[in-house]
Amino acid sequence: MGIPTMTDRAMQALYLLALAPIAETTGDPNSYGFRVERSTADAMGQLFVCLSKRVSAQWVLEADIKGCFDHINHNWLITNVPTDKVVLRKWLKAGVIHKGQLQATDAGTPQGGIISPSLANLVLDGLESQLKQHLGVTKAKKLKINVVRYADDFVITGTSREVLETEVRPWVEQFLAVRGLQLSLEKTRVVHIKEGFDFLGWNFRKYDGKLLIKPSKKNVKAFYSKVREVISTNKTVRQEDLIRQLNPILRGWAFYHQPVVAKKAYSRMDYMIFLALWRWAKRRHPKKTLQWIGAKYFKPMKGRKGVFATATMNDKGEMQTIELYSLASTPIERHKKVSGEYNPFDPSMEKMGEKRRMEQMLKRLAYRKQILNLFQSQKGLCPMCKLPITKETGWHDHHILYRTKGGGDSLNNRVLLHPLCHQRLHARGLTVNKPAPLTGGFD
Repeated sequence: MGIPTMTDRAMQALYLLALAPIAETTGDPNSYGFRVERSTADAMGQLFVCLSKRVSAQWVLEADIKGCFDHINHNWLITNVPTDKVVLRKWLKAGVIHKGQLQATDAGTPQGGIISPSLANLVLDGLESQLKQHLGVTKAKKLKINVVRYADDFVITGTSREVLETEVRPWVEQFLAVRGLQLSLEKTRVVHIKEGFDFLGWNFRKYDGKLLIKPSKKNVKAFYSKVREVISTNKTVRQEDLIRQLNPILRGWAFYHQPVVAKKAYSRMDYMIFLALWRWAKRRHPKKTLQWIGAKYFKPMKGRKGVFATATMNDKGEMQTIELYSLASTPIERHKKVSGEYNPFDPSMEKMGEKRRMEQMLKRLAYRKQILNLFQSQKGLCPMCKLPITKETGWHDHHILYRTKGGGDSLNNRVLLHPLCHQRLHARGLTVNKPAPLTGGFD
């Protein structure tokens, strides 16, 4: 469909405010794509739960939907999505302008629309719950049927190839057909966990009975191609400018794979990028010796040799060293996955959401500064019991007006409480007041 105007986007945002709580409440427990406070790492974590044990399912249906967003049946959407039918029909039937010609749109969701991911999720919700109902809950558990989905990518585990090919796949194909969708024959297959499979940029495979999750070869290759393109298209830029272009790309890839077995991939990629940068440096100075080039562009730093780094001046007029981010320096941290039952719009789960957000945000420097601001504004005391908050007691970051009731993330709406006081507040339906007004919020 055509790219929506600002008015279209505003209207879609307005309708999404009403649709999102419904989509979250009716969504499959193990659907993780385009949902509030869920991520690819959560999908990975769920697969680890389903496949890592000795008695876990050994077979996996690796599925791919052919052109999901482009082929969703409009009639199904209009009949089943709980929103204004007239407005939804207008969005779906708006058409697309291609080379100056208006072309009709008979299927699919609005291209570039912010409501499209939620519509796609509503279309695919039921893949997990209805499959288990079809098989019977007891039988599904015995056959170790588990569905893990991220947007239109999903995998289904099972005890045997036969179960997945003769019982599960035909049902999935029928489920999709009603919605105007079909599986890709080329990309959908049933594999044994010893052979392994790729999902969301990771490879899942058991080695001698132990499940290892690593960056997939395809993901590694695509990432290196991206880095190499940046290097090759910046042959004449200053070294510090190249470093500034590369570092966000390197950090993003490193942090994506931080929860999995990635140390070997990090080290290998560091070496490949070093070689690419060495070629970049040599090309700039064809008449210089290798020793001169090495001394100019690669420095010994913090016990490491050959670090791509240079001295530069910061905003304060002070000299500082800027260096290329080291992938191998990224610590591996196991991801704590969200509960499949978690609903960010359910007031009874507000405390669970606050705890999860705090754990995730504490890794950010900006958030740690906010915690310090809150601590100082409260004079180090818990507003509930008036006793000191210390490292030993711990703390929880509480929203005075619940997020589920429209409360924002500004410091004016947050206080630090002892964990036990926080638990008591939610359990008894108590309220707490802000000690002093502040401003600020999440970046």
